Amino acid sequence: MKSPQEIFPRGLIVSCQALEHEPLHGSHIMARMALAAQQGGAVGIRANTPEDIRAIRETVSLPIIGIYKREYEGSPVYITPTFAEAKAIAEAGAQMIALDATQRLRPNGETLEELIRRIHEELDLPVMADCSTLDEAVKAAELGADVVSSTLAGYTPYSRKTDGPDFELLQEMLAAVRVPVFAEGRFHTPEQVAKALKMGCYAVVVGGAITRPQEITARFTAGIRYLLG
Repeated sequence: MKSPQEIFPRGLIVSCQALEHEPLHGSHIMARMALAAQQGGAVGIRANTPEDIRAIRETVSLPIIGIYKREYEGSPVYITPTFAEAKAIAEAGAQMIALDATQRLRPNGETLEELIRRIHEELDLPVMADCSTLDEAVKAAELGADVVSSTLAGYTPYSRKTDGPDFELLQEMLAAVRVPVFAEGRFHTPEQVAKALKMGCYAVVVGGAITRPQEITARFTAGIRYLLG
């Protein structure tokens, strides 16, 4: 199994995702978005669903972090919640599997430890643990996750909410784990990305600030209203 450092160069990873209710939803569109990210200098792509990953794999040469968002009744976990989703995105061409690494109840009685082990043993791929707290990152690393990330910081009911990236959490993660730390969540400017890299994060994943025009437009219009009073 290759390590994350062998797969991904250090730098900016662009998340190319659009949900069904969003204007850019569609595998063909996400593949073109990934191509634009590659031409702009991204070192990797994060993508959702086997369909999007397959289309992106056919379009760009960049390595892909794969996720598969699915909702299961009785569980709040929806980022690659079970091994079935992990297997599907691996078969579609993902080179690293990202998953919810919180300690919340997973579907079908699966555990985080079991999921990491099976991805390693059966899919021969590294695992990126999407975390919301320091304790979750430490636990995920202990269970064998190859990367820990701040992806879910502020998005679980019990994690700290910040307007921008949670740099305090990132600093704590960098000091507490020996695996690479990926920064993700509410990165809106190059300055914020550079700060995370200078702190020691291996890579920074940026999504909405680059690939979601509706969010970009909303920030512009809100800023204009504020400046005009």
